[in-house]
Amino acid sequence: MAHRITVTGVDTSSLPRITREESKSLLNEIKQGNKEAEEKFVRANLRLVLSIVQRFSGVTATAHSDDLFQAGCVGLMKAIAGFNPAFDVLFSTYAVPMITGEVRRFLRETNSMKVSRSLRDTAIKALNARDVLSREGREPTLFEIAREIDVSESKVADALDAVSEPVSLYDRAFSSGDEDGLTYIDQLCDEGCNEDKWNEISVLHDSVKCLPERERRIIVLRYFKGKTQVEISREVGISQAQVSRLEKSALEKLKRYIEA
Repeated sequence: MAHRITVTGVDTSSLPRITREESKSLLNEIKQGNKEAEEKFVRANLRLVLSIVQRFSGVTATAHSDDLFQAGCVGLMKAIAGFNPAFDVLFSTYAVPMITGEVRRFLRETNSMKVSRSLRDTAIKALNARDVLSREGREPTLFEIAREIDVSESKVADALDAVSEPVSLYDRAFSSGDEDGLTYIDQLCDEGCNEDKWNEISVLHDSVKCLPERERRIIVLRYFKGKTQVEISREVGISQAQVSRLEKSALEKLKRYIEA
């Protein structure tokens, strides 16, 4: 049974196959305005478009495979319009650069993240090299890809990062099939705020709640909102000296609460 791939409603397993001689004959008929010949020739070359589009898999998050396929078809039609049957070359040899160019143009124009053309071209070369090297049965290293396209490892890394598909912090971090699994945001942490630090903060907040209302207000204004004693005295309606005494009293109480 033929492998079936459906793109933009086209079942590629049912597409016609034509010989080189049939291709020449159809191209001559197309030049004479035969629309039926053109339709048959286009359908016979959709596999060529698909094979080129698949090279760009993973290049951008914004371009759906259907959109890339449509762009490739535009390149195919341009190739048909510009090809001269008198050329002593295969149609595919002429068409591949035009289809590839149309897909690249689409990617440049539709990518929401502005990436330089040179960086995107490097990424495309790197992805193509990765596909070729992967045929050896293993995932190639960054060094091997860089050597294959003759650029530095750092440039390859930058290029692939620039065109990689962004993920949501709330996406699942592991593809275990568990709907309630850990998300990426669950994996993030503040190195300066470990479990012990969080415990200290929790105890501090609980202790502040135990203070008398006026002292609690002064501590909140002083240490949580960063106000000076003079600013607090104006806001609370007492002297700066009273603020100082209440602050000192509150800090002593907090120390006892925390050490208890």
